[in-house]
Amino acid sequence: MPTTTDTGADERAANTSNSGSSFYYSFLFLPRSRRNAMAAVYALCHAVDTTVDHPPPGVDPRDRVANWRLEIDAMYHGAPRHPATIRLAGHAAELAIPREYFQELLNGMEMDVTIRRYAAFDDLSLYCYRVASVVGLICLRVFGVTDPRARDYAVHLGMAFQLTNIMRDVGADADRNRIYVPQEDLAAFGYSEDQLLAKTYSPSFVRLMEFQAARAREYYRNARAVYDALPAADRRALLPAEIMRAIYFNLFTRIERSRFAVFASRIRVPRPLRLALALAAWARASARLRLSRRA
Repeated sequence: MPTTTDTGADERAANTSNSGSSFYYSFLFLPRSRRNAMAAVYALCHAVDTTVDHPPPGVDPRDRVANWRLEIDAMYHGAPRHPATIRLAGHAAELAIPREYFQELLNGMEMDVTIRRYAAFDDLSLYCYRVASVVGLICLRVFGVTDPRARDYAVHLGMAFQLTNIMRDVGADADRNRIYVPQEDLAAFGYSEDQLLAKTYSPSFVRLMEFQAARAREYYRNARAVYDALPAADRRALLPAEIMRAIYFNLFTRIERSRFAVFASRIRVPRPLRLALALAAWARASARLRLSRRA
């Protein structure tokens, strides 16, 4: 069972950089004990995503979700069997991470198995909350944030991140016959499902994506407003999340500047720039801390 001195988690955290994950850059600025906990959370999320999205031939992914539900319950009752839940169990208990968060994350994974179209944004927003905002709520426990208002920060930021992912990956998702852009939006902008599946780039597609971007931007804006209202200690604790926000917002602006040319290639933030953005976020947080101490 992992503890706050689990040195193996440092190696797992470093391994996230090999997968190109932006999580790695937020790990860099966490204290050792919280870095270990965050690495364990990442390992579990990655394990669940892999086993549900890429099950062996002949295996029903819904059975995988059901197995993970049992494993999460076992983690909270002291009898986990999977390496990821064994690593996370001690951190989950120490940080009082609610079991319901992980079960809700699995609800989101199950939606990916059973749903390939979303009629309205209300339907999509539930999915985004489950697969992204809930991860943010888990991270609040890892980071040690105490102000109840930070929950809104995590929810808004998770929504912004997932909507950014949807815009970036709309072509790759179409290859798997998945459409996350709400059907009501497709109809409103005169862009058909068949056009999306064929990856047809057109003025109507650009207008459709501009609408998606405006929605995502509002969530980024709302998250920032909550962050600015938090006490200094919690803003300092949220530095890893702010690093993620800086990297994701850079990705978001790259998608916008490309005029949503997401069918041609996968838009990315170069690794050196991710590190630069992380350092800049750390510098801003340090400057704000110095100012608050002088006030």
